[in-house]
Amino acid sequence: MTIRDLARRSQAAAGAKDREGWLGLFADDAVVEDPVGPSPLCPDGRGHRGAEAIARFYDTVIGMVDGMRFEIERSYLCGEEVADVGSIHITLPGGQAARVNGVFTYRGDGTGRIAALRAYWEF
Repeated sequence: MTIRDLARRSQAAAGAKDREGWLGLFADDAVVEDPVGPSPLCPDGRGHRGAEAIARFYDTVIGMVDGMRFEIERSYLCGEEVADVGSIHITLPGGQAARVNGVFTYRGDGTGRIAALRAYWEF
């Protein structure tokens, strides 16, 4: 299994609102930076580090939307990393739609789990 396969599993689990399936893809010491740098989702810009912090990220971000679908236009696999270029189509509570365009990178830990998910997009 490549990190691209893990990225697709991550995207499918997020879209299916499969919390345990999504969390189970990450290494215990993984980091999620979504988006990279300081933002309203992570004011200090250090990312969500470790299983507890990533679970909180899921609950407060992914878990709060009604729907999520990834549309990957291009994907570049290099060793244990992949960069996906595309969009996330989000349905917010109340039916409002949003589209997030960006570059979404995933790094594997060499044991079949995600070590880092970094999302480059602008509010």
